[in-house]
Amino acid sequence: MQDRPLSIGHIFQHGRTIHGDAEILTWNGPEGALETSTFSEVGDRVDQLAAALQRLGVSEGDRVGTFMWNNQRHMEAYLAIPSMGAVLHTLNIRLFPDQLAYVINHAADRVIIVDASLAPLLARVRDQLTTVEHLIVCGEGDTSGLGDTLDYEALIGQESAGFEYPVIDERSAAAMCYTSGTTGNPKGVAYSHRSTWIHSLAVTSSQALRVKEGDRILLIVPQFHANAWGMPYAAWWVGCDLVMPQQFLQGGPIAQLIEETKPTISGAVPTVLSDILHSAPDADLSSLDYIVCGGSAVPRSLMEAYDDVFGVEVVQAWGMTETSPLAAIARVPGRADGDPMQWRARTGRVLPGVEIRICADDGASLPWDGEAQGEIEIRGPWITASYVHDPTEEKFHDGWLRTGDVGSIDHQGFIQISDRAKDVIKSGGEWISSVDLENELMAHPGVREAAVVGIPDDRWDERPLACVVRADGAGATGEELRGFLDGRVAKWWIPERWTFLDEIPKTSVGKFSKKDLRTMFQAGELTVED
Repeated sequence: MQDRPLSIGHIFQHGRTIHGDAEILTWNGPEGALETSTFSEVGDRVDQLAAALQRLGVSEGDRVGTFMWNNQRHMEAYLAIPSMGAVLHTLNIRLFPDQLAYVINHAADRVIIVDASLAPLLARVRDQLTTVEHLIVCGEGDTSGLGDTLDYEALIGQESAGFEYPVIDERSAAAMCYTSGTTGNPKGVAYSHRSTWIHSLAVTSSQALRVKEGDRILLIVPQFHANAWGMPYAAWWVGCDLVMPQQFLQGGPIAQLIEETKPTISGAVPTVLSDILHSAPDADLSSLDYIVCGGSAVPRSLMEAYDDVFGVEVVQAWGMTETSPLAAIARVPGRADGDPMQWRARTGRVLPGVEIRICADDGASLPWDGEAQGEIEIRGPWITASYVHDPTEEKFHDGWLRTGDVGSIDHQGFIQISDRAKDVIKSGGEWISSVDLENELMAHPGVREAAVVGIPDDRWDERPLACVVRADGAGATGEELRGFLDGRVAKWWIPERWTFLDEIPKTSVGKFSKKDLRTMFQAGELTVED
């Protein structure tokens, strides 16, 4: 057989030639214009960007950062940087300043492409960046804090289409992303050309996201978060239109964008879907075949609400930065009996191409009986084998990645995660699943968000503290919610302590920040009701 490298360049060239009429649509907000370009037109601009970066001295292996919203220019960087042999480093715009400076310096980024609207955020750390030689700014805005910059359009306007791309070693790095850094410094994950090529192909399969020509993806999940779950490359490869919302990510604007552009697929974290549901319940989302949802456990009540209110299926998926990220998806099996929701509400069924197992504390493998609980471990061609310049050997076990998720697996390969290992509540020697408690609480009509953390208890070592955001106009009390949980969870799981908040703190990728909640409790910043 012929042996050609599996590369991003191959994905790029296939999309621009075979699917040149497919489109990228960039939204400029409820009052702005919708910018539209074909893949063929974008392909020429990708050539120009690659030539411009080469003229600035970027060569194979150099890191180029992006500090950008989801938009066409970000997609151009997604294609140009790895195709020319450099490494795309998507920078999380929601990192704290010290973490942002750390990841830029740790990755040794030489160039950063930044949206002008985000320039003030990057300016906060500009004087701490030790390796950055050039800042390229897209659009107009206050860039005074960045010092000398280059204008994106002027820069690529000096170049012509027709860049000669090198042949790339498929095992070399194509892109990198850092974990959200909930403990210690963020950790870098480098995705190879080979791993991205295989992952992109898997994303298009019928066992995964079923992305195909003629579809239109509304890309809500950020491009700085695990390569937007692999959807940009998969869409480009098969000629699926991409709708880019930029910074307009609130529920109302997203609902309006769906009505205007008629996407067939979208992807977002549960907090975004909850915002759409509560802020635009009368929106017409009927163009959507489904929405893939992940990042944290998807409450069954949220999936049922989308069924009832919008007639749109929410499909739960599971993965992490280290798994590229898609590793499992909760689609109803072809031979399934009974209520489809019993399958949809599970964490997901492992995808072809990756292997999983569950392990006890002593490292022994546990049975796939849907009952045994242990840490989920995973391996495969798009699963990281190490962190960038960081050994962290405790995260790996005999060639398997330790995910930090605790759960079970049934005989059909369905995963049910009960908690993160660091979040599981150990009360009287028994485990309480904070995830299950949260999902049951969010089924109450008076609850908009709920996060549960373990707090010290003199008798039981730990007990659950329920942190609740009430729905608009609701007056749910701890006593009422205790009664609601009775019969839905084990009696000894039901929290004695409650705190009601205006908002639950979120991590940089939109998950509930239980670390912050624990810190707030320890500092006496939460009003706790018994």
